Amino acid sequence: MSAFNEKDFDKAYNEETKKINKQLDKDIIFAMIGDINTGKSSTINQLIGDDVAKVGARPGETVGIDKYIYRDKIIFADTPGLDDINHTNSEETFHFYRQADVILFFLNAAGTVFSEGERKSFETIKKENKQIVFVLNKIDAAEDIPALVHYVKQHTSNRYPVIPISSRTGENIDRLRSEILEILKKKEKEIQFARLIKEKSSTANKWILAASGSATAVGATPLPGSDFIPLTGIQVGLMVKLATLYEKPLSKKKAKELTIATITGNIGRTIFRQVSKFVPGAGSVIGGSVAGGMTLAMGYAVKYAYENNIELTAETLKSLYSYFYKKEKQEQKEEKE
Repeated sequence: MSAFNEKDFDKAYNEETKKINKQLDKDIIFAMIGDINTGKSSTINQLIGDDVAKVGARPGETVGIDKYIYRDKIIFADTPGLDDINHTNSEETFHFYRQADVILFFLNAAGTVFSEGERKSFETIKKENKQIVFVLNKIDAAEDIPALVHYVKQHTSNRYPVIPISSRTGENIDRLRSEILEILKKKEKEIQFARLIKEKSSTANKWILAASGSATAVGATPLPGSDFIPLTGIQVGLMVKLATLYEKPLSKKKAKELTIATITGNIGRTIFRQVSKFVPGAGSVIGGSVAGGMTLAMGYAVKYAYENNIELTAETLKSLYSYFYKKEKQEQKEEKE
């Protein structure tokens, strides 16, 4: 299915490691704006999965800018109340708006959504930075949420995401994380954010599915005259990203060992040849399907090992890999029936 190539492996490992290390040197700045009762602190805690910010702040408690720094790399800047934006500490406040990677604009779904004061603040802020996400909080205490979302979108030219959440129950927090990750991806900071937050599973799943899709496309066009498909770059890249996400050191030697043992070893070659026998002339279709399935299985095997504190050796990964590949094929069969 995929022959091991030392040169391809070195290139894939070195490029992915260099890209990730570049991200790990970067800080991530969030500027937050919203009234004191919009649940900023509790939303931060839900986003990160840790007690980062104080909860239950009282009106008037915030003077100037409160900064919550998580693991020395993620900075949440809680800016002054909306009424103070053009007065006290305005220059320092606008500095954070300009520098912020993401601006979280909090609205209270249980109150007056997007009031005149909030609109004025929005118009001012968007001139400084357009990376704004509206966080419509407290949806557990409001009705007709779709109408509220539509209202905010309508009054912001449908150019900004509006994510309805409940920081009390955790509803839609994952959607908010996903939106933040999409913005940070453009700034090459998404891996830094993803690895520092407690909730990693959904991000891992997204990366695994994306790699599987890429492998399917590559697998549909194998090298002429060969049943080997060059997947090393895709699969090694995924392995290194998952190791970074779960903060599990993965040396080049270990990555190479795992690659040879499972990804480019006899398992993939055997699967491809056996399946091809049953559908003569459909090699490209099968190649794509098997390549995608193998990458999916490898990703889920690595994820499972990291999430369950299982040491990744050639044998454990091989065993998990086989299990997830068979499981994926069984699920596909059941879907067709």
